[in-house]
Amino acid sequence: MNQPAPIAEGVYRCGTDFVNWYVVEEGGRLTIVDCGAPGYWPQLDPSLEAIGHSRGDIEAVVLTHGDSDHVGFSERLRSESGVAVWAPEDDAEMVREGKIKKTDGSMLPYLRYPFAYRLLFHLARNGGIRIPAVANVSTYSDGQRLDLPGRPMAVHTPGHTRGHCVLQFGDVLLAGDAICTLNQLTGRRGPQVMPKAFDTDAAQALESIDRLPDASVIGVGHGDPWTEGTATAKERAREVGPT
Repeated sequence: MNQPAPIAEGVYRCGTDFVNWYVVEEGGRLTIVDCGAPGYWPQLDPSLEAIGHSRGDIEAVVLTHGDSDHVGFSERLRSESGVAVWAPEDDAEMVREGKIKKTDGSMLPYLRYPFAYRLLFHLARNGGIRIPAVANVSTYSDGQRLDLPGRPMAVHTPGHTRGHCVLQFGDVLLAGDAICTLNQLTGRRGPQVMPKAFDTDAAQALESIDRLPDASVIGVGHGDPWTEGTATAKERAREVGPT
C-alpha cells in the first residue's frame, strides 16, 4: 500500500505501484474514483484517515469502467456503508454480473516480459482475476456531469471496454485505463494505451485518445500522474501505438 499522495488540490492518489484508485474531496465530502483490486479493501480506512476523513464522508464511488482492478472493493463499500456506486451505462452489465470482457489480443506474446508475471501474481493475490459483482449500480453516460463532490464530467472513451469513460474534475482528468503511464505487461513507462490483451478493441482505444479533454494533470489507473498536459500525452501515446 502506498500512502495517499495529492496530485492536485483535493485529489489524492491511493493504491499500490501496480494499480491506483483516487479520492476527490470537496466541501468535506468525498468521491472515490475506482476501487483498485478487491484485496485493496484494507487500504480504505487508513487512506481516508491519512487525509483527515472517514468512510462516513464518502458520497459515492464512480467507476471509470468495469474491470476487476477498478471495480475492486466497491461492492463491499456499498453493502457495508450504503455508498452509491456509479458506472458507465455500457459497462453496467459487466459490473452488475461480474462479466469478463472479450479482449483484442492474447496474453501469450506478453509472457516474455518479467513484468507481466509480477502483475499477474499481484492481481491473483488481491482477488483481481474475477470481477466482484456489484448488486446495485447507478449509471452515467457520455457528457453527463455528476452531482457529486468534484462535479465530474464524463467523457466516453471506448476501446479498453465498451463503456469506458474518463472523468474530468476541473483541471484534473482521472483517465482510468483510457491511457496509462505504466504498461501493465511490458513495464514500459510513459503515456500509452493499454496492451491489446487488456483491450476489447485496441484500434478503438487508440482513436479514443482524441477524446481526452484538456487537463493540467492526468491521473491514470496504472502509473504515475502525467503533468505535461493532455496534448503531449496524446502525442506520446500515438507514437507508441498499440502494444
